[in-house]
Amino acid sequence: MKFVFERTINYYETDRMGVVHHSNYIRYLEEARTEWLKAIDMPFELLEENGITIPVLGVNCEYKHHVTFGDTICIHTFAKEYSGVRMTIGYHVTDKKTGQVVMTGETKHCFTNKDLRPINLKKYAPEFSDKFAGLLEN
Repeated sequence: MKFVFERTINYYETDRMGVVHHSNYIRYLEEARTEWLKAIDMPFELLEENGITIPVLGVNCEYKHHVTFGDTICIHTFAKEYSGVRMTIGYHVTDKKTGQVVMTGETKHCFTNKDLRPINLKKYAPEFSDKFAGLLEN
């Protein structure tokens, strides 16, 4: 499934040099991930109603080009890896106007119950597991 989240850069997200401060990209990835989950009919609210949380275990970003106030970025979000216990989500961020790659990255997650104990989604909620497994990109 192709999913793209668009976001326009706010002035307060830029640094003294007028470019987006690198720390903001972590927030942008979370915004994109939240909207991606909604788009695949598995919003956080639904997962949490079923006792499932998806904490972040790690983030990896590689910055390629800068964007500034008023620019719009396109965050292409996709499932990279899924085991039932862990999942890696990939991100490819481009400048909407130029198409230039701004950043590539990934977030690593695990699945837990509401007590934050790890779970195997394949056993705990097979219907959700099947959906995540079906999203893997080749």
